[in-house]
Amino acid sequence: MADAQTTPKPKPPAPPAPKAKAAEKPKDTVKNAKKTTASSTQMHLQVAEIRDNLAILKNGGIRAILKTSSVNVHLKSEEEQNSIIYGYQNFLNSLEFPIQILVRSKKLDLDNYLDSLDTIAANQENKLLKDQTLDYIDYIKRLIEYADIMQKEFYVVIPYDPPRAKKPTLIQKFIQYMSPKDNITALRQRQREFETLRKGIGQRLNIAKSGLQNAGLKVDQLTTPELVTLFYECYNPRTSRLQKINKSDELDVQHDENLVSEQTLQQEENDD
Repeated sequence: MADAQTTPKPKPPAPPAPKAKAAEKPKDTVKNAKKTTASSTQMHLQVAEIRDNLAILKNGGIRAILKTSSVNVHLKSEEEQNSIIYGYQNFLNSLEFPIQILVRSKKLDLDNYLDSLDTIAANQENKLLKDQTLDYIDYIKRLIEYADIMQKEFYVVIPYDPPRAKKPTLIQKFIQYMSPKDNITALRQRQREFETLRKGIGQRLNIAKSGLQNAGLKVDQLTTPELVTLFYECYNPRTSRLQKINKSDELDVQHDENLVSEQTLQQEENDD
């Protein structure tokens, strides 16, 4: 008798391989600075932090920025001109600290104004007024496109530096150039000095504001969102015209986890 042929049983399908976990993006903090490549440009900037309406530099110094209005002196009468000149002279004589006067020229931006006109035209029920509004919007767009209209903004920078932030030597400049990255030790030291420096710069702000206001100028200190927007537009002049920061609530502000609270700082000082 012939042996019965046995058919091999089919092998069960192999279990699917486990999916690899997506690599988590490291947080953009001082501690993870070596792991993050996107901050390669940012680490070469002198500004380390922006908080409490102040720009904090890597050397520990802080800067407050005042935005002032402008006055066309030539359109004033002789008495008004003398009053403005004497007021500005008194402002300069009252200063016991250095300041920086910055005049920024940029292309006129009327996008927000045009957006408001588009809203008005969309809600306009009168067809004649709606057509006139649309024609006016088209005229403004063509005027901006062909005419290079510039806008000037005026700022006064108020500095305040700790005693340790002296002018670096050539060797220190070379070391800073070779290793521009921030570190946790410098961050903690800046945080300990911040409250003392903020009180000192507050006195300078009051002197500068009163002097400029006596000269007939309107003065406003830039807030934290306004400082972020200013630096963003200065370092990204082309990108900022296409990708704008419309609302301060939309800012993706990241708080460094290496910052400690004031209570922790006081405990560390008491332990020392």
